[in-house]
Amino acid sequence: MGDTGKEEYKIQSFDTETQQLLKTALKDPSSVDLEKVANIIVDQSLKDSVFSKEAGRICYTIIQAESKQVGQSIFRRSLLNRLQQEYKDREELRARSPQAWICYVTFICNIFDYLRVNNMPMMALVNPVYECLFRLAQPDSLKKEEEVDCLVLQLHRIGEQLEKMNSQPMDELFSLLRDGFLLEEGLSSLSQLLLLEIIEFRAADWKMTDAAQKYYYSEVTD
Repeated sequence: MGDTGKEEYKIQSFDTETQQLLKTALKDPSSVDLEKVANIIVDQSLKDSVFSKEAGRICYTIIQAESKQVGQSIFRRSLLNRLQQEYKDREELRARSPQAWICYVTFICNIFDYLRVNNMPMMALVNPVYECLFRLAQPDSLKKEEEVDCLVLQLHRIGEQLEKMNSQPMDELFSLLRDGFLLEEGLSSLSQLLLLEIIEFRAADWKMTDAAQKYYYSEVTD
């Protein structure tokens, strides 16, 4: 099954009318309200952790289809505007719903991973993505396993790309993570394990060594 099949599968959580709107947007974007589509995708991403991990591929497909069909980027502009709006309100979002905050970070990192300009990640997303990751590296976040888990997952996924775009913030981020691992009291054993694993992962040039894989995965499953 090709990518579009996968994307159609991932929209089953929507009502029938919205599913039809998204299916049309994927194939014939100029025939639908793309600002509405962007808002639907962001709204769902903030409340559905599974969808927030997959939404980047759907957005990428719509952007490609719109570009080929009419040479415009209404959907991309609407999507980035909405992401920016949520980014400005990120502290309120985190306070209101930790789950929605984690979904937002997952979604913006997913969009960073998929959206390309001249085959490069979008420079406009580099600082917002870093800021979200820095927020997850603060002492109050490191005490919450779900935020540590989110941070480590995103770094596994996009850390190497992000570092290539701008390496200095990554050095600062990992300095925070090392301090958190060594000095922060109240971290769970799982959070400590996750932090140590990502520190070693980056030290090994963003690769998981066989020995590390055996060690960490046996620890997590035990």
